[in-house]
Amino acid sequence: MVELGALSIGDDPELWESLGFTVEGDTCHISGVGHVLGGSNKGLLDWGLRGIEVTDVDGLKVGMSTSPPQPTPKHANGVIGFDHLVMTSSNMTRTISEFEALGIECRRIRDAGRGLQQAFFRLGEVILELVGPAEGVGDGPPSLMGLAYTVSELAATADYLGDRLRPAKDAVQSGRQIATLDWSAGSSVPIAFMSPDPRDG
Repeated sequence: MVELGALSIGDDPELWESLGFTVEGDTCHISGVGHVLGGSNKGLLDWGLRGIEVTDVDGLKVGMSTSPPQPTPKHANGVIGFDHLVMTSSNMTRTISEFEALGIECRRIRDAGRGLQQAFFRLGEVILELVGPAEGVGDGPPSLMGLAYTVSELAATADYLGDRLRPAKDAVQSGRQIATLDWSAGSSVPIAFMSPDPRDG
């Protein structure tokens, strides 16, 4: 199985600690994914995959080495899992084909409205959500865009983060709610927190 193993994120480790994540050195571990923090650039900078040897996916560099997955520690913000990684593409058909050629099956495609589609893949414990126009409009590579985490109690996470977290709303996934981190919190990456999936009991 191909798994998401690592992400490079251009936020300071101290910032993530202030948001309630447990950081060891420069790395935060969630659902087997090592989130390596820091650097002079901002945003989602790179990623690494376990179980496959590739240097890029549809032109998007896969440059990070991965180590064996570490357990998810207790996070003060209530995070218990890495729900999904959001990626954007200007040509959904091409990017989906590239993933499937690597043996990463597209599990579902849905109409997201406003001429957009969402396609979903499984990368170990983490879902990859690919978003883009239903009709391809460009030749550029896809881009890493945002992160969504599952928390034990969304209300408790909201209490912890205060006005750094926007109000919760119903998620696309039935029975779940989602709240996004406000840009005033200081992260250079879009981050969302989600209530648990009721199907997980």
